Amino acid sequence: MSNTLKTTLLLGLMTGLLLWIGEAAGGRDGLVLALVFATVMNFGSYWFSDKLVLRMYGAQALAESDAPDLFRMVRDLTTRAGIPMPALYVISSDAPNAFATGRNPSHAAVAVTSGIVRMLSPGELRGVIAHELGHVAHRDTLISTVAATMAGVVMMVARMAYWGALFGGGRRDSDDNGGPLAALAMMLLAPVAAGLIQMAISRSREFGADAFSAQVTHDPLSLAQALEKIAVGVERIPMHASPATAHLFIMNPLSGGRLAGLFSTHPPTEERIRRLRALMV
Repeated sequence: MSNTLKTTLLLGLMTGLLLWIGEAAGGRDGLVLALVFATVMNFGSYWFSDKLVLRMYGAQALAESDAPDLFRMVRDLTTRAGIPMPALYVISSDAPNAFATGRNPSHAAVAVTSGIVRMLSPGELRGVIAHELGHVAHRDTLISTVAATMAGVVMMVARMAYWGALFGGGRRDSDDNGGPLAALAMMLLAPVAAGLIQMAISRSREFGADAFSAQVTHDPLSLAQALEKIAVGVERIPMHASPATAHLFIMNPLSGGRLAGLFSTHPPTEERIRRLRALMV
């Protein structure tokens, strides 16, 4: 299954989960309320998430005179990829990492830490930048932000459903709602399900960005080597990052990429490297 189809199905599943909780919380009115929440939150995320995340990490805008080699590298990669030149930012941190943000390719930004620029060779940094440009080209930042926002709304609506059932609210047109116990189960399980879907979307997009980097640079080995170095670096030098934005980075700054399976925002680093090396055959 392609990454695009998988993401579409997962987002559809997330939407269905949200609407089911809203309908269970308050019937037709609850369903409409869930839709309104999702629409408002996604609109806000679409327009403002890039500015918020850059400010959160103290990212400083770069002028071409500040980093001419980096600008030359990015300009060459964007020309190859056929996308606009993004704004470039640097984060003053020894932790090696990078992320892309922005609602679409015309309003995109790529941020790198000072640590990753020092740690990687030019070829490895080129692979990382191309990976982030893959997120820009695929509009992954918007997709991931929508998924994260909807997961948050699911948690909020599930909690509302629980308290509504506990105090006698919610739907009254059915006798099989299960009462507070069923609402408690919903409050506990629905956010877990939403979180799992969000993380599955994030992992799928990382594989896609890795493949994009290999295609644009014709050098999958350099990105594989970069991921090996970054994995060691983020373990050795922790980064003060928010769990809500961990999915944006090329490698989870909170876990060092070691969290695997259903509860990880990123695929296992070993699997990413294996796939990149396989592209050399």
